[in-house]
Amino acid sequence: MPPLTSLIAAHDGPFHNYEFFPPRTDAGLVNLLERIRRLISAPLQRPLAVSITWGAGGSTAEKSLELAEQVVKMGVEVVLHLTCTNMAKEKVDLALQRCKDLGIQNILALRGDAPRSEEYAVTPNVPDFFQHADDLVRYIRAEHGAYFCIGVAGYPTAHPDSETDEDEMKWLKVKCDAGADFIVTQLFYDVDGFLAWVKECRAQGIKQTIIPGIMPIQSFGSFRRLVNLTKCPVPSSITSDLQPISSDDAAVKQYGATLATKMVKQILDSGEIHGVHFCTLNLEKSVRTILDNLDWVERDQRDSVSSLDRNRFIESDEDARPSGIPINGKTRSYSNSASLSISPSDASHLAQLGLTSALPPKSQTHSTATGAPSGPGATGEDSWDEFPNGRFTDVRSPAYGEIDGWGSGLKITAAQALKEWGVPTTTSDLSTLFTSYLQNSPATPTTPFCDLPLSPESQTILPHLLKLNSADKCFWTVGSQPAVDAAKSEDSVVGWGPRGGYVFQKAFVEFFVRPEEVEGLVKKVDELGKSMITLYASNKKGDFKTNTDPSAVNAVTWGVFPGQEIVQSTIIEQESFFAWKEEAFDIWTEWAELYPRQSAARKLLEGVSGEWWLVSLIHHDYKKEDALWKFLLDA
Repeated sequence: MPPLTSLIAAHDGPFHNYEFFPPRTDAGLVNLLERIRRLISAPLQRPLAVSITWGAGGSTAEKSLELAEQVVKMGVEVVLHLTCTNMAKEKVDLALQRCKDLGIQNILALRGDAPRSEEYAVTPNVPDFFQHADDLVRYIRAEHGAYFCIGVAGYPTAHPDSETDEDEMKWLKVKCDAGADFIVTQLFYDVDGFLAWVKECRAQGIKQTIIPGIMPIQSFGSFRRLVNLTKCPVPSSITSDLQPISSDDAAVKQYGATLATKMVKQILDSGEIHGVHFCTLNLEKSVRTILDNLDWVERDQRDSVSSLDRNRFIESDEDARPSGIPINGKTRSYSNSASLSISPSDASHLAQLGLTSALPPKSQTHSTATGAPSGPGATGEDSWDEFPNGRFTDVRSPAYGEIDGWGSGLKITAAQALKEWGVPTTTSDLSTLFTSYLQNSPATPTTPFCDLPLSPESQTILPHLLKLNSADKCFWTVGSQPAVDAAKSEDSVVGWGPRGGYVFQKAFVEFFVRPEEVEGLVKKVDELGKSMITLYASNKKGDFKTNTDPSAVNAVTWGVFPGQEIVQSTIIEQESFFAWKEEAFDIWTEWAELYPRQSAARKLLEGVSGEWWLVSLIHHDYKKEDALWKFLLDA
């Protein structure tokens, strides 16, 4: 495959690249490949390359390489991200050899997490071969000569680990002098500031091609979270624009696409930059809208791209839709009319029915020759998993488990974590940390499982959460939601999705417990749950307990909106529980590694990771708002 810089030099007009991450589940990978095929095919302008991310320390190595191989088979150039710190040199060598075997010549060389000292090392007595990204650039050049076209990261605003903008510019120059060929920037929203940074790069003798990273705003929550993580400054005009629509997911997504379009136009009009790098978060709708806005679409096929106004959980052939759906023994008609009216009980039943019977977007709705959208379902296949994404959604979604592109693990720096979480040495210390966070203490604004303050939605069940997390109970909660019965979709606390709809949700809580508590919980669910409570429980070793069928799918949040089918934004099932369980226990391990190997804090946290259980409970009677909490807390 040609070097990216050669492709850019030979390209006539503006160019763009896409960035994707390896999905957490096999079903997500299948659907992502379909999504990529659509995005690289007519009527859309073809990207020069597709970037595939790489987890810190090589945590996603196999999945990243598998995804890269599939994209190569589509005939698209791949830029493989490669982190180097806290990863054995042999793993780097293996990854580079795999790239050669696949014909991949483009590498984005990244540092990854900060290197660990011997006292904190995961594998003692094995020194880190790489300390910084420039070490990796030099190594690739020394071992492979000019075979690889190497990119590095640029930060228009200083990296969180850099003290000043001058320090950041100095390190960028070091990476470029080490042998980098191009630069892909971190996200930004201040275009004037970015263009000034580009001029400063040139003034400092940095001549490499600069490709700005553009991340469309997908939702207000994910945007706020990402800005908090990256410390990226946001112009006050954007904050002012978002505030009035913050509870309208559809409006925020549209605003994000419009803003990104304006940013790209301003960047290209400057004459300094000739292409952009879209950070997709494995989502499709916003990017397609931006390409359409930019007129990067074949004109005679624009209609197949611009008609993206439907947000449906699953696309299906309209002609094949049954005229009625059986509900409680009766067949009722179900239409897409704007005056859709349905009772809460029927909504719950339909949500469950849709989850257990529907399939992800069908590949046969695409032209098998070109992969281009065609047929009745073509205009909405990019949007079936748009509201919302991240920890809770459909495991078949390519974006499952990802909210902001930051990946799994701890979301703050080690120094910040130690300041906020202290040095816990007992379970009482951990209960104090969790309850302090719940009480919005300035000293504990985050936990390892949540990097933002407690949401207004969770505030409505705060008394229950405090009791669960107390030192007497030690049920450390990491996810929860209250029951909601037909709240307006624009409700500032629990609303989501387009305006004019109604949203529903079942009470849910997820927590860590001592192993000796698990059998009692299982017995209590069997005896008192009255078939209204679903339980999933597992430990890191893989022991697992549940009271439901392995194929059961639980609709936990759904919405009814004008002109649309019922949308299930949150589901919990065995596969999604397993996917999250792995990450949840890894967070305990990563937290433990903030402390010296023989310390009491590290031993405590490793003990929790190795022995405690993660439990998820769902109460299906969403009309009884206190039912789940009474079940858990009453003697």
